Amino acid sequence: MSESVAQKIEELNRELNKLKQQRDKLNSEARVWAEKRNAIHEQIKTLRTEAKNLKEKRDTINQKVKELKGLREQAKSEQKEKRAQILKIKEKMRVVIEKKPSRPLVAIQKDIDSLEWKIQTTSIPVKEEKVFVDQVRILETQRAIHKQIQELKDTFIELQTEEKALATKAKLHHETLAELAEQGQNFHKQMLELLTKAQNLKLEADAAHQKHVEFRQKANEVHQKFLELLKQINSLKLEIKEKEEEQQAKKQQELREEVVKKAHEKMKRGEKLTWEEFQLLAEQGAV
Repeated sequence: MSESVAQKIEELNRELNKLKQQRDKLNSEARVWAEKRNAIHEQIKTLRTEAKNLKEKRDTINQKVKELKGLREQAKSEQKEKRAQILKIKEKMRVVIEKKPSRPLVAIQKDIDSLEWKIQTTSIPVKEEKVFVDQVRILETQRAIHKQIQELKDTFIELQTEEKALATKAKLHHETLAELAEQGQNFHKQMLELLTKAQNLKLEADAAHQKHVEFRQKANEVHQKFLELLKQINSLKLEIKEKEEEQQAKKQQELREEVVKKAHEKMKRGEKLTWEEFQLLAEQGAV
């Protein structure tokens, strides 16, 4: 191997080591960016899972709010019906109260009992009995008005109580749904914040991936140069090997020729040949 070729291989090997170091450094940088990208992807995955959980909570609350709105409106509707019934009862009471007897119910009932007792226990003329019966009928009418007024009052109080209960019910439904709606809004706000954060992280992840691709591409370019240089070195080594083999073959041929020459001379002198000399002469057909 000539000194110039050996020097060339040595120079190429130095360049090869530089390329290897450069390639390995670029691959290391690419791995760093890939790890950063993957770590960000894990963060994004966690954020999106949390956002999904918040969305489910928000949707559950929104469903409850919807149901409570329905219950509130139902209570309001029933309350409105009760109010209409109260107004009707009040109007009836106004009309009936105008007919209210001046005497109290107890006094009227006492007179009715007294007259009925007389009719049942006293023997009186028919004409006089008819007078008593007419008086009882008038008193019963008055008693009926008192009872009607009392029934209307009882109904009025009952409707008022139901109307207030429905109002309270509607108010409670409204307060509960307002609290839930606020919770739902908070969950929605938190969900949007998480999704925004995830979107921003995705931009970072995309940038990291782009860096990874760039460094990997540069590393591949350097690796291609590395392979080309390695191919060049191997070519030179093969060339050297072929030249060395050629020189070795030439040297061996010269040695064989020298041995054959000496063997011919020994034959001429009648000297004994070695086995190697004999074989070589035999190959040439000289013996």
